[in-house]
Amino acid sequence: MIGSRIAAVGHYQPARVLTNEDLAGMVDTSDAWITSRVGIRTRHIAGPDEPVDELAAYAAAKALAAAGRTPAEIDLVLVATSTAIDRSPNMAARVAARLGMPGPAVMDINVVCAGFTHALATADHAVRAGGANRVLVVGADKMSEVTDWTDRSTCVLVGDGAGAAVVEACAPDGETGIGPVLWGSVPTMGHAVRIEGTPPRFAQEGQSVYRWATTQLPVVARRACEQAGLAPADLAAVVLHQANLRIIEPLAQRIGAVNAVVARDVTESGNTSAASIPLAFSKLVERGDVTSGDPVLLFGFGGNLSYAGQVVRCP
Repeated sequence: MIGSRIAAVGHYQPARVLTNEDLAGMVDTSDAWITSRVGIRTRHIAGPDEPVDELAAYAAAKALAAAGRTPAEIDLVLVATSTAIDRSPNMAARVAARLGMPGPAVMDINVVCAGFTHALATADHAVRAGGANRVLVVGADKMSEVTDWTDRSTCVLVGDGAGAAVVEACAPDGETGIGPVLWGSVPTMGHAVRIEGTPPRFAQEGQSVYRWATTQLPVVARRACEQAGLAPADLAAVVLHQANLRIIEPLAQRIGAVNAVVARDVTESGNTSAASIPLAFSKLVERGDVTSGDPVLLFGFGGNLSYAGQVVRCP
């Protein structure tokens, strides 16, 4: 039997920081309005010469260095993104080329805000099935490129960035590895979060997403803990998709993770879609808010009204 574990994580954000005060000069809004409704104070915005695969490659290189691995040791690259404008080459192939990888399998996974946890589960399954030994999993999005900057209901939410994890084969030990995924969707409500049109633009039905996330998802998240053989109170940290502080805080409370650190990276990074979970997780690790072996719930939700979550052990 083979299990999988996260060997290391890494993240990257563009240098430019856009504040609420900056946005107040662009649209009819204010710092008080934004912080009271979504809890975001700043976000990082990539420039026109900073494509998604560049953000992804920087985060990936950091994770590889932390794991003590070279690009040549990776046999599968999975990139979760919903802002890949080109159809081919895909982001995973572009990242592999940037890092000088000799010949990994390369796949993109588009499940929008739940993309990273879907990709992480796919990596876990590939390792357990013997299809890969070492996988690079990246969540990267350039939401600024699909945002209508005249729409104050959405432009205040978004940010750009990337986060990555190196997943490796290990003994099938629940104390060190990646737990079973619990995933699904509500297809009849898929219209509630959209990136569509020409050019593609991000739009959402905020109240519908809020009600769904805060009322339906706590039960699902608790089941993900049960599948890992843990109670929510056993968690050391909870890393939810960083959509909105008004969603994150009640959702974490209703899960029952009373002893856990709750990631609140949304306040400084905004909603970075597929990047938000690995970005926030990597920052927790970097700051020492979690330590090696700690059980951490990763739980993504959003576009398609999809969700996916699993308990992982901190690298």
